[in-house]
Order: sequence, then C-alpha cells, then structure tokens
Amino acid sequence: MLRTTNSAPETNATPRLVTSRLPFAGVQVREKYLIAALLVLVLAALFAPALPASAWQIPHYVDARTWLGLPNAGDVLSNLAFLAMGVWGLVLLRARPDAPAGAGWLFVGLILTCVGSTFYHLDPDAPQRLVADRLGMAVAFSGFLGIAASERVSMRAGQMVVLLMMVMGPLAAWVARDNITPWAVVQFGGMALAVGLALTRPRPGALGAPLGGVIFFYGLAKLFEHGDATVFEVTGHLVSGHTLKHLAAALAAWPVIVTLRNRSLS
Repeated sequence: MLRTTNSAPETNATPRLVTSRLPFAGVQVREKYLIAALLVLVLAALFAPALPASAWQIPHYVDARTWLGLPNAGDVLSNLAFLAMGVWGLVLLRARPDAPAGAGWLFVGLILTCVGSTFYHLDPDAPQRLVADRLGMAVAFSGFLGIAASERVSMRAGQMVVLLMMVMGPLAAWVARDNITPWAVVQFGGMALAVGLALTRPRPGALGAPLGGVIFFYGLAKLFEHGDATVFEVTGHLVSGHTLKHLAAALAAWPVIVTLRNRSLS
C-alpha cells in the first residue's frame, strides 16, 4: 500500500522533466548542420585576414551615356526592375500568411537596392556611395537566405537566419569601406550556403519556392557583371553587361513571386 501511494508523485514528475527539456531536445539534425555552417561564416567574417577595400577594384562602367540629362542612364534606369519586383512581391505577400520567413525582407531589400544602386550609379566615381548600394543588397540577400532555410530546414531556422543576416549583412557592407573580407564572406559564403540548402529536400509543408531558379539568375547576374564591356561590344553598344546584370538580379525574385502567385493556400 505504501509503495502504491508513493509511486504516483514519481510518475507525475517524469513528464514535467521531459517537457522542460523539449526546446533543446527538439533541435532537428538539419538545424544543427545549419547552425554549424552559420558559425563558420561568422568566424570567417570576424577572424579571416583583412582585405583592404583598395584591393577590391571598383569597376569602370563602360556605358556612361546620358539620356535626357540623366548620367549613366542604362545603369540607372535598369534599377527600376528591382523596384517593380519588390513592390509586386509585397503586394502578393498580403494574401500569403504561409509565406516563408524572409520573403518580406527579400522584397523590401529589392526596393532598397533600387534606391541605393540608383544613388551609386548616378556618380559611381564616388566610392562612399557604394555603401548605399551594398546595404540594399544585404537586406535582399538576408531575405533570400531566410527563405532557403525556411523551405529546407524549418520556419524557425529561417527566422534565425534572417535575424543573423540582417545584423551581419549591413555591418559587413559598412565595414567594407576599409575591410572587404566580411562582405566577401556574406556574399560568397552565403551563396554557398544557399546552394547547399537548395540541394536538400524541401521540408514537409514547405511552400515549394524553386531555390535553384533564384541561384541561376544570381549567377547570370554575376556573369553579366564581369562581362560589362564584352556585352557592350557584342550588342553594338546597345546595352552593357552591367545594365543586364541589374535586370538578371531583379529576375532572381521571379521564382519566389511565381510560387506565391500560383500556389493555393492550404
């Protein structure tokens, strides 16, 4: 009788112990890998050898033509593509409560990229303007990595990535005035992380945003960026590679927009 009476409190105590440990025991395997990858990026940004900003050659943009008094018209006006995609995405998000974490920041970042890149390309010989250009890109990139983590790992992982990158990205863009290393880590290390996530299976219940499509347009934009003068010559001075870079980079949001527009709410 005594044993029967004393066993009840012991039985009731066990579930309370298990429940208190759930937030830690519930970390998924993919979340652990993601945390490890993010830690590597943070450590690289903080402790990798500093690369002076002067070592990152500021390009000379080949198309400097003026149109209706607007300098560098091709590189300036092509930024309107960022604005169009950003506004379109934000409008679609109003009806999508199931959107992955980071989607809103992706589209806000595109609008900020339009503003920052326009400001920069109006006078690209002023290196301090490059910070404004990079800040918008950092916000958009943070949003995309949040989407990737939400689609392939978990929603809370996406929220964590957005929070981290929204701090790390703008800081790296600011520090890049003197040390380009953190910005290189954010841009290229972050894209390597996105590729790794794209190669994994979508999590159950994911919206299904085609990450590979986003990465494809990002890579295409990089090719146009490095082929600025070549594209200008091949097209008979019709359009420069950097102008096409802006259009391709803006189209990187297209796969996400198509998914938000076409997928019905469950």
